Amino acid sequence: MTLVSFLIRRLGLSIVVLIGVSAIVFFSLFLTGDPAALMLPADASRAEIDAFRAAMGFNDPWIVQYLKYLASVVTGDFGTSLRFQRPVIGLIAERLPATALLAIAALAWSTLAGFILGVIAAIRRDGVIDLVVRAVALSGQAIPVFWLGLLLILVFSLKWHLLPTSGYGEARHLVLPAISLGAYYMSAVTRLVRASLIDVLDQDYIRTARAKGLSEWRIVIRHGLRNALIPVITVQAMYFASLLGGALVTEIIFAWPGIGRLAVQAIQNRDFPLVQAIVLLAAAVFVLANLLVDIAYVMLNPRIRL
Repeated sequence: MTLVSFLIRRLGLSIVVLIGVSAIVFFSLFLTGDPAALMLPADASRAEIDAFRAAMGFNDPWIVQYLKYLASVVTGDFGTSLRFQRPVIGLIAERLPATALLAIAALAWSTLAGFILGVIAAIRRDGVIDLVVRAVALSGQAIPVFWLGLLLILVFSLKWHLLPTSGYGEARHLVLPAISLGAYYMSAVTRLVRASLIDVLDQDYIRTARAKGLSEWRIVIRHGLRNALIPVITVQAMYFASLLGGALVTEIIFAWPGIGRLAVQAIQNRDFPLVQAIVLLAAAVFVLANLLVDIAYVMLNPRIRL
């Protein structure tokens, strides 16, 4: 299989997945009952509900409604927010930079720290340093995000007055949310890098490199890390997709004006067009992340495409 055919096949599968997700997102609206009654206020009259149902096209067969919805999504029209009375795509575009900034910052520090700790633990495995690193990694995965966020606010904001409790716009506003959001991923990356690198360092070609007299760090960096990167890349792509899809708890705790907070507001206000668009966006991010992982696989190891 050539590289072009490999990528075309993956792209085709990605499109199929997105169509399936769009169908699930659309038809889930009808599982909650009459969408017209749910979208309008509780005191709306029957005449108002009937008029709204006709205006929204809810009287058409489901398949017709879905095809119209799919056609509008393809053209970039995700509807109008019921609460804000603005195009949904505009609301998401306003909140996306904040979530992207938070996701990139959290992923950057957690990847760097996790990578360094994982490499050190793999080289010093079963020693004191390895035990300490594993304890830190387990603690990071065991502590809930909301508890860690509140603890950071209590210590660094309320007690020491070093950083703000919430806000957006300055670098200091980003520190606590990024730490809170990235702690779990740092722990996961640490454990994954350690396990992958230990497995690679036990291979025969690594023993051969040691027999040639190469230093341990040169063996790790030049021969070990390349083959240990593939599972790490997979996990990192999924982490970034989940972060970009909306870090709900972190954005709520720190009043961060991102997509996650917008999604909570949309659910609370039964703003179905906005909820549908956010869910579909999150699915698209995951699909794109998978596609980029496939490309990275081929770049790291061309034999995979065969």
